[in-house]
Amino acid sequence: MKLALHWKILIGMILGLLVGIVMKNLQMVGLVTDWIKPFGTIFINLLKMIAVPLIVVSLITGLADLKDISKLSKLGGRTVGLYLFTTVTAVSIGLLLANIIKPGSYINEKSRDTLLESFTGDANAKIELAASAKNQGPLQPLVDIVPENFFQALTDNASMLKVILFTILLGIGIILVDEKKSKPVVDFFKGLNEVILKLIDIIMLAAPIGVFALMASLMVEIPDFTTLGALLVYGLTVVFGLLIMTYIVYPGLLYSFAKVGPKRFFSAIAPAQLLAFSTSSSAATLPVTLERVTEHLGVDEEVSSFVLPLGATVNMDGTSLYQAVAAVFIAQAMGIHLDLTTQLMIVVTATLASIGSAAVPSAGMVMLVIVLGQAGIPEAGLALIFAIDRPLDMCRTVVNVTSDSAVSAIVGNSVGKLRKPEDIVERVL
Repeated sequence: MKLALHWKILIGMILGLLVGIVMKNLQMVGLVTDWIKPFGTIFINLLKMIAVPLIVVSLITGLADLKDISKLSKLGGRTVGLYLFTTVTAVSIGLLLANIIKPGSYINEKSRDTLLESFTGDANAKIELAASAKNQGPLQPLVDIVPENFFQALTDNASMLKVILFTILLGIGIILVDEKKSKPVVDFFKGLNEVILKLIDIIMLAAPIGVFALMASLMVEIPDFTTLGALLVYGLTVVFGLLIMTYIVYPGLLYSFAKVGPKRFFSAIAPAQLLAFSTSSSAATLPVTLERVTEHLGVDEEVSSFVLPLGATVNMDGTSLYQAVAAVFIAQAMGIHLDLTTQLMIVVTATLASIGSAAVPSAGMVMLVIVLGQAGIPEAGLALIFAIDRPLDMCRTVVNVTSDSAVSAIVGNSVGKLRKPEDIVERVL
């Protein structure tokens, strides 16, 4: 019996965790970092390598198929509206849980002082990065979206919004040009799109090995478990909120607005979720998310190729929920009371900050500094949550990818571009 891809990835993940724990206990950390971790790095680099070409090609072919700019504006409006709704929902759930559970009250003074002392250096590095972002003008984000050199933007995965903007403009140009003249360009990109999708299939053959290497290296590099114990309630609060988003909010929205059942949805995107957990990067997971949503969930490429790249850049539900819980946790741990007005401002700031988060590991930590500053919480308190940030980063990336996929299906259904299960023809290697 041939195992499905998500089972192979899950087996690789579990084996990686076990090997990492054994190697850490045997004091053989060097063996993992020198001989196993590089395979994980290579796998992530392969995914990142294909991400930008995939965005450009799939977005151009998707826009060309629209054949009407009014369809693009409808698509864009619904996508942005849904992304904002899910983000505000995530922040609100995070704040609600943090106020009910009060995770900051479970950390004692000794643990707090130890964490502050141990991670002050890491916190200061993030604070400096956030300071440079805060010193920019109010319209700087708009300036940053427009590339001065498209080919330079292509070389940087952090410049995804620049790439998306240029590609959308190129797609609009194709729509406006006479179809006979634009046909050779469209045919070229459609052919290239098929080649890139086949490359993703080939790269995914290495997914179990890459995930194994990533998890093994994570376990040997994770901080001391006694340190993590002090943050257990905080971590569980974040994870509980993420589970609510993943298994209640998104399935509820999907069934209400797209008539997509949980079984169909989760079986389609499971490999993307597992990869998101392993890589902690929405951008690295994007090629797989796009392939799973299009080929297995049944969203037409003209919708998924627009909604998913945009989501990987601006839609960070998991990050925004984590920022809300983290802000309240740090305030509680440091004995600071947050009134209702301040917490409502956290909703606004965390929503805007999550939109600005880059789709790379730990970017949310930098944006959290801005949320803390706005709420009047000492930014040095960031050091309290560093020890447990990486495992939580993995969990919130899963939510980010799940949210992108759910919104893609809902938007696809709203414009009549979501295929029924019996109409989905999955591509095989």
